[in-house]
Amino acid sequence: MDLALQTHDLRRRFPGGHGVHGLDLAVPTGAIYGFLGPNGAGKTTTIRLLLGLLRPDAGEIELLGQPLTPDRRGVLARVGALVEHPSLYPHLDGRANLEVTRRLLGLPAARVDEVLERIGLAEHAGRRVRDYSLGMRQRLGIGLALLGKPKLLVLDEPGNGLDPAGTHELRRFLRELVASEGLTLFLSSHLLGEVEQLASHVGVLEGGRLRFQGTLASLRERARPGLLLRCDEPSRAIRVLVEAGEDPALAEGHGLRLQPRLPVAELNRRLVAAGIGVQHLAEEPVTLERLFFELTGAPVREGVAA
Repeated sequence: MDLALQTHDLRRRFPGGHGVHGLDLAVPTGAIYGFLGPNGAGKTTTIRLLLGLLRPDAGEIELLGQPLTPDRRGVLARVGALVEHPSLYPHLDGRANLEVTRRLLGLPAARVDEVLERIGLAEHAGRRVRDYSLGMRQRLGIGLALLGKPKLLVLDEPGNGLDPAGTHELRRFLRELVASEGLTLFLSSHLLGEVEQLASHVGVLEGGRLRFQGTLASLRERARPGLLLRCDEPSRAIRVLVEAGEDPALAEGHGLRLQPRLPVAELNRRLVAAGIGVQHLAEEPVTLERLFFELTGAPVREGVAA
Protein backbone atom coordinates (compact mmCIF):
# COMPACT_ATOMS: atom_id res chain seq x y z
CA MET A 1 0.00 0.00 0.00
CA ASP A 2 1.30 3.41 -1.01
CA LEU A 3 1.46 5.65 2.08
CA ALA A 4 1.52 9.44 2.10
CA LEU A 5 2.29 9.57 5.83
CA GLN A 6 3.60 7.03 8.27
CA THR A 7 5.29 6.93 11.65
CA HIS A 8 7.18 4.17 13.44
CA ASP A 9 7.16 4.04 17.25
CA LEU A 10 6.80 7.83 17.46
CA ARG A 11 7.24 9.13 21.02
CA ARG A 12 7.21 12.50 22.74
CA ARG A 13 6.74 12.71 26.50
CA PHE A 14 5.98 15.83 28.52
CA PRO A 15 6.21 16.33 32.30
CA GLY A 16 3.32 14.53 33.92
CA GLY A 17 3.38 11.72 31.37
CA HIS A 18 1.35 13.44 28.65
CA GLY A 19 2.35 13.12 25.00
CA VAL A 20 2.32 10.31 22.45
CA HIS A 21 3.64 6.83 23.09
CA GLY A 22 4.72 4.43 20.35
CA LEU A 23 2.56 5.86 17.55
CA ASP A 24 2.43 3.87 14.29
CA LEU A 25 0.37 5.88 11.81
CA ALA A 26 -0.27 4.64 8.26
CA VAL A 27 -2.14 7.09 6.01
CA PRO A 28 -2.77 5.82 2.45
CA THR A 29 -2.13 8.14 -0.47
CA GLY A 30 -5.35 9.81 -1.59
CA ALA A 31 -7.18 9.06 1.66
CA ILE A 32 -9.17 11.39 3.86
CA TYR A 33 -7.86 10.26 7.25
CA GLY A 34 -9.87 11.30 10.29
CA PHE A 35 -7.64 11.55 13.37
CA LEU A 36 -9.91 11.36 16.40
CA GLY A 37 -9.46 11.54 20.14
CA PRO A 38 -10.69 13.20 23.33
CA ASN A 39 -9.22 16.55 24.32
CA GLY A 40 -5.72 15.94 25.66
CA ALA A 41 -5.32 12.65 23.78
CA GLY A 42 -2.26 13.94 21.91
CA LYS A 43 -3.73 14.95 18.53
CA THR A 44 -2.14 18.40 18.31
CA THR A 45 1.16 17.07 19.70
CA THR A 46 1.16 14.47 16.93
CA ILE A 47 0.51 17.11 14.27
CA ARG A 48 3.31 19.32 15.58
CA LEU A 49 5.67 16.35 15.42
CA LEU A 50 4.58 15.58 11.84
CA LEU A 51 5.26 19.18 10.79
CA GLY A 52 8.67 19.40 12.47
CA LEU A 53 7.41 21.91 15.05
CA LEU A 54 8.36 19.51 17.85
CA ARG A 55 11.21 17.03 17.98
CA PRO A 56 10.32 13.47 18.93
CA ASP A 57 12.04 11.70 21.78
CA ALA A 58 12.17 8.59 19.62
CA GLY A 59 10.70 7.09 16.47
CA GLU A 60 10.58 7.89 12.77
CA ILE A 61 8.36 10.03 10.52
CA GLU A 62 8.00 9.58 6.77
CA LEU A 63 6.12 12.13 4.66
CA LEU A 64 5.39 11.38 1.01
CA GLY A 65 7.94 8.57 1.07
CA GLN A 66 10.77 10.66 2.55
CA PRO A 67 12.06 10.62 6.14
CA LEU A 68 11.62 13.78 8.18
CA THR A 69 14.76 14.46 10.20
CA PRO A 70 16.39 17.67 11.50
CA ASP A 71 18.76 17.71 8.51
CA ARG A 72 16.19 16.56 5.92
CA ARG A 73 13.21 18.90 6.09
CA GLY A 74 12.81 19.64 2.40
CA VAL A 75 9.80 17.35 2.15
CA LEU A 76 7.81 19.86 4.23
CA ALA A 77 7.65 22.08 1.13
CA ARG A 78 5.16 19.54 -0.26
CA VAL A 79 3.04 19.56 2.90
CA GLY A 80 0.37 22.18 3.58
CA ALA A 81 -0.94 22.69 7.08
CA LEU A 82 -3.43 24.62 9.14
CA VAL A 83 -2.82 24.13 12.87
CA GLU A 84 -5.54 25.43 15.17
CA HIS A 85 -6.54 28.95 13.99
CA PRO A 86 -5.26 30.43 10.69
CA SER A 87 -2.67 33.20 11.04
CA LEU A 88 -4.30 36.04 9.13
CA TYR A 89 -3.86 39.81 8.92
CA PRO A 90 -7.39 41.12 9.64
CA HIS A 91 -6.64 44.66 8.41
CA LEU A 92 -5.62 43.33 4.97
CA ASP A 93 -7.93 41.93 2.33
CA GLY A 94 -8.01 38.27 1.33
CA ARG A 95 -5.77 38.74 -1.69
CA ALA A 96 -3.12 40.61 0.30
CA ASN A 97 -3.04 37.86 2.94
CA LEU A 98 -2.27 35.29 0.26
CA GLU A 99 0.19 37.64 -1.44
CA VAL A 100 2.34 37.94 1.70
CA THR A 101 2.85 34.18 1.88
CA ARG A 102 3.19 33.86 -1.89
CA ARG A 103 6.17 36.23 -1.86
CA LEU A 104 7.77 34.46 1.10
CA LEU A 105 7.55 31.18 -0.83
CA GLY A 106 8.77 32.72 -4.07
CA LEU A 107 5.77 31.46 -6.05
CA PRO A 108 4.42 32.89 -9.34
CA ALA A 109 1.98 35.82 -8.90
CA ALA A 110 -0.72 33.91 -10.77
CA ARG A 111 -0.87 31.37 -7.95
CA VAL A 112 -2.87 33.78 -5.75
CA ASP A 113 -5.72 33.98 -8.28
CA GLU A 114 -5.67 30.21 -8.71
CA VAL A 115 -6.04 29.66 -4.98
CA LEU A 116 -8.74 32.31 -4.57
CA GLU A 117 -10.75 30.54 -7.24
CA ARG A 118 -10.10 27.14 -5.70
CA ILE A 119 -11.29 28.18 -2.22
CA GLY A 120 -14.31 30.09 -3.55
CA LEU A 121 -13.20 33.53 -2.40
CA ALA A 122 -12.42 35.20 -5.74
CA GLU A 123 -15.46 37.48 -5.41
CA HIS A 124 -14.43 38.47 -1.87
CA ALA A 125 -10.70 38.92 -2.48
CA GLY A 126 -10.89 42.71 -2.01
CA ARG A 127 -12.72 42.58 1.33
CA ARG A 128 -10.81 43.04 4.56
CA VAL A 129 -10.46 39.80 6.46
CA ARG A 130 -11.94 41.36 9.60
CA ASP A 131 -15.23 41.47 7.68
CA TYR A 132 -15.06 37.78 6.68
CA SER A 133 -17.29 35.19 8.31
CA LEU A 134 -15.58 32.47 10.36
CA GLY A 135 -16.12 30.00 7.53
CA MET A 136 -14.50 32.35 5.02
CA ARG A 137 -11.51 32.81 7.34
CA GLN A 138 -11.14 29.05 7.61
CA ARG A 139 -11.17 28.72 3.83
CA LEU A 140 -8.61 31.51 3.51
CA GLY A 141 -6.42 29.70 6.06
CA ILE A 142 -6.69 26.53 3.99
CA GLY A 143 -5.87 28.64 0.94
CA LEU A 144 -2.60 29.69 2.58
CA ALA A 145 -1.80 26.00 3.08
CA LEU A 146 -2.57 25.31 -0.59
CA LEU A 147 -0.32 27.99 -2.09
CA GLY A 148 2.66 25.66 -2.48
CA LYS A 149 0.57 22.97 -4.26
CA PRO A 150 1.02 20.39 -1.50
CA LYS A 151 0.39 16.68 -1.95
CA LEU A 152 -0.38 16.23 1.77
CA LEU A 153 -2.71 18.60 3.62
CA VAL A 154 -2.78 18.52 7.43
CA LEU A 155 -5.67 20.29 9.19
CA ASP A 156 -6.05 20.55 12.95
CA GLU A 157 -9.68 21.06 14.03
CA PRO A 158 -10.70 23.12 10.96
CA GLY A 159 -14.39 23.04 11.95
CA ASN A 160 -13.90 24.66 15.36
CA GLY A 161 -16.52 27.34 16.01
CA LEU A 162 -18.45 26.84 12.77
CA ASP A 163 -22.24 26.69 12.85
CA PRO A 164 -24.00 23.70 11.20
CA ALA A 165 -24.26 25.47 7.84
CA GLY A 166 -20.57 26.40 7.94
CA THR A 167 -19.58 22.88 8.92
CA HIS A 168 -21.61 21.43 6.05
CA GLU A 169 -19.98 23.85 3.61
CA LEU A 170 -16.50 23.02 4.92
CA ARG A 171 -17.16 19.30 4.48
CA ARG A 172 -18.31 19.82 0.88
CA PHE A 173 -15.30 22.03 0.18
CA LEU A 174 -12.78 19.53 1.56
CA ARG A 175 -14.31 16.61 -0.32
CA GLU A 176 -14.13 18.53 -3.61
CA LEU A 177 -10.60 19.72 -2.83
CA VAL A 178 -9.26 16.21 -2.33
CA ALA A 179 -10.93 14.99 -5.53
CA SER A 180 -9.79 17.89 -7.72
CA GLU A 181 -6.25 18.38 -6.38
CA GLY A 182 -5.29 14.73 -5.82
CA LEU A 183 -4.44 15.44 -2.20
CA THR A 184 -4.11 13.24 0.84
CA LEU A 185 -5.96 14.88 3.74
CA PHE A 186 -5.02 14.26 7.39
CA LEU A 187 -7.80 15.78 9.45
CA SER A 188 -7.76 16.08 13.24
CA SER A 189 -11.22 16.65 14.69
CA HIS A 190 -13.49 16.02 17.64
CA LEU A 191 -16.60 16.45 15.45
CA LEU A 192 -17.27 12.75 15.09
CA GLY A 193 -20.39 13.09 12.95
CA GLU A 194 -18.56 15.24 10.43
CA VAL A 195 -15.62 12.86 10.20
CA GLU A 196 -18.03 9.97 9.71
CA GLN A 197 -19.48 11.73 6.65
CA LEU A 198 -16.10 12.72 5.23
CA ALA A 199 -13.34 10.24 6.08
CA SER A 200 -12.32 7.08 4.25
CA HIS A 201 -9.90 6.05 7.03
CA VAL A 202 -9.87 6.65 10.77
CA GLY A 203 -7.33 6.64 13.57
CA VAL A 204 -8.54 6.78 17.19
CA LEU A 205 -6.11 8.19 19.73
CA GLU A 206 -6.54 7.98 23.49
CA GLY A 207 -3.96 8.65 26.17
CA GLY A 208 -1.31 9.20 23.51
CA ARG A 209 -1.82 5.70 22.08
CA LEU A 210 -3.52 4.59 18.90
CA ARG A 211 -6.53 2.45 19.83
CA PHE A 212 -7.71 1.80 16.28
CA GLN A 213 -6.54 2.45 12.74
CA GLY A 214 -8.15 1.39 9.50
CA THR A 215 -10.99 2.08 7.11
CA LEU A 216 -14.24 3.50 8.37
CA ALA A 217 -15.98 0.34 7.16
CA SER A 218 -13.65 -1.92 9.18
CA LEU A 219 -14.28 0.19 12.29
CA ARG A 220 -18.03 -0.25 11.89
CA GLU A 221 -17.59 -4.01 11.53
CA ARG A 222 -16.18 -4.16 15.07
CA ALA A 223 -19.58 -3.64 16.63
CA ARG A 224 -22.89 -5.45 16.42
CA PRO A 225 -25.96 -3.25 16.00
CA GLY A 226 -27.48 -2.24 19.32
CA LEU A 227 -31.11 -2.70 20.23
CA LEU A 228 -33.30 0.04 21.68
CA LEU A 229 -36.40 -1.11 23.56
CA ARG A 230 -39.24 0.92 25.06
CA CYS A 231 -41.90 -0.79 27.11
CA ASP A 232 -44.40 -0.05 29.89
CA GLU A 233 -42.47 -1.84 32.67
CA PRO A 234 -38.71 -1.30 32.19
CA SER A 235 -37.69 -2.73 35.58
CA ARG A 236 -39.62 -5.98 34.99
CA ALA A 237 -38.37 -6.13 31.41
CA ILE A 238 -34.80 -6.01 32.72
CA ARG A 239 -35.46 -9.08 34.86
CA VAL A 240 -36.97 -10.98 31.91
CA LEU A 241 -34.03 -10.06 29.66
CA VAL A 242 -31.42 -10.97 32.28
CA GLU A 243 -33.10 -14.38 32.72
CA ALA A 244 -32.77 -14.78 28.93
CA GLY A 245 -29.00 -14.18 29.18
CA GLU A 246 -29.02 -10.57 28.03
CA ASP A 247 -27.31 -7.58 29.65
CA PRO A 248 -29.69 -4.61 29.28
CA ALA A 249 -29.03 -1.07 30.49
CA LEU A 250 -31.37 1.82 31.08
CA ALA A 251 -31.58 4.36 28.26
CA GLU A 252 -33.11 7.78 27.91
CA GLY A 253 -36.91 8.08 27.75
CA HIS A 254 -37.64 5.08 30.02
CA GLY A 255 -36.06 2.75 27.49
CA LEU A 256 -33.54 -0.07 27.53
CA ARG A 257 -30.45 -0.59 25.40
CA LEU A 258 -28.65 -3.89 24.83
CA GLN A 259 -26.40 -5.85 22.50
CA PRO A 260 -28.75 -8.79 21.80
CA ARG A 261 -27.52 -12.36 21.90
CA LEU A 262 -30.91 -13.89 21.06
CA PRO A 263 -32.87 -13.03 17.89
CA VAL A 264 -34.94 -9.88 18.27
CA ALA A 265 -38.17 -11.79 17.57
CA GLU A 266 -37.42 -14.17 20.44
CA LEU A 267 -36.79 -11.31 22.85
CA ASN A 268 -40.07 -9.70 21.84
CA ARG A 269 -41.90 -13.03 22.34
CA ARG A 270 -40.51 -13.42 25.86
CA LEU A 271 -41.45 -9.90 26.86
CA VAL A 272 -45.00 -10.24 25.53
CA ALA A 273 -45.38 -13.67 27.18
CA ALA A 274 -44.45 -12.01 30.48
CA GLY A 275 -47.28 -9.52 30.00
CA ILE A 276 -45.01 -6.58 29.21
CA GLY A 277 -46.30 -4.14 26.61
CA VAL A 278 -43.62 -3.32 24.02
CA GLN A 279 -44.03 0.06 22.31
CA HIS A 280 -40.73 0.20 20.42
CA LEU A 281 -38.13 -2.40 19.48
CA ALA A 282 -35.58 -1.49 16.84
CA GLU A 283 -31.91 -1.87 15.95
CA GLU A 284 -29.73 1.20 16.37
CA PRO A 285 -27.30 1.97 13.55
CA VAL A 286 -23.63 1.57 14.33
CA THR A 287 -22.26 5.12 14.41
CA LEU A 288 -18.67 6.29 14.59
CA GLU A 289 -19.65 8.16 17.74
CA ARG A 290 -20.69 5.03 19.59
CA LEU A 291 -17.63 3.10 18.44
CA PHE A 292 -15.39 5.96 19.52
CA PHE A 293 -16.72 5.89 23.06
CA GLU A 294 -16.40 2.11 23.20
CA LEU A 295 -12.75 2.32 22.13
CA THR A 296 -11.70 5.20 24.37
CA GLY A 297 -14.08 5.06 27.31
CA ALA A 298 -14.50 8.84 26.91
CA PRO A 299 -17.55 10.46 28.51
CA VAL A 300 -20.41 11.04 26.08
CA ARG A 301 -21.40 14.53 24.97
CA GLU A 302 -23.69 15.31 22.08
CA GLY A 303 -21.68 15.16 18.86
CA VAL A 304 -18.23 15.45 20.43
CA ALA A 305 -15.53 13.70 22.37
CA ALA A 306 -15.05 15.33 25.73
